[in-house]
Amino acid sequence: MSLQPTQSDSKSAAIHGVNPNAIGQTQPPSPRTLPSDCQRKIAIAIDLSDESAYAVRWAVQNYLRPGDLVFFLHVQSTSVLYGADWGSIDLPQKNRDEESKLKPKMDFDDLTTAKATEFAQPLVEANIPFKIHIVKDHDMKERLCLEVKRLGLSAVIMGSRGIGASKRATKGRLGSVSHYCVHHCVCPVVILRYLDADHEGSTSDSTKSTCGEDDELDRISSS
Repeated sequence: MSLQPTQSDSKSAAIHGVNPNAIGQTQPPSPRTLPSDCQRKIAIAIDLSDESAYAVRWAVQNYLRPGDLVFFLHVQSTSVLYGADWGSIDLPQKNRDEESKLKPKMDFDDLTTAKATEFAQPLVEANIPFKIHIVKDHDMKERLCLEVKRLGLSAVIMGSRGIGASKRATKGRLGSVSHYCVHHCVCPVVILRYLDADHEGSTSDSTKSTCGEDDELDRISSS
């Protein structure tokens, strides 16, 4: 007896042109087993870094399964003056030159979308549907947790170099953010330690669960 895609499957597969009749043969089993009609919404937090690209590849190989819907969740940091949540403002004449900053910000929006699309290539190859969700806020940590709750996500995956807080702040990447999310997100958070050329001699496992900013990380069970 042949199996036909359900209406919910067709709706999910319509995102980004995924063929609803295709079977994700390249997708690995997930750590958990849920009813086939229960769709998980998995977020991968991205910040345009190598850590984020690694998180996507790891998720495809080790965590995602057929039927999952992936959200690329990106919070673009912005100043209070240009915060997206405060709407438009009238600038004084002496600060009119600030308007010149708007075009670079628009260009950065395009760059963010293009980079997220590039990161999504492993998902496309594995026939996993995804959405790109970009918001702006002056507080990256709190907004990320807020979006996780608002979207009703099942889990969040993010990358981290496992370096100190001062270096994280300098790089402006996920670090202190991942630490905050572990303690404040309403769903499970998977932290992946990204090992670059500076750590190529390390033998530690790259999949971690963070309990403190620089604490020893416990291995996440794959069962």
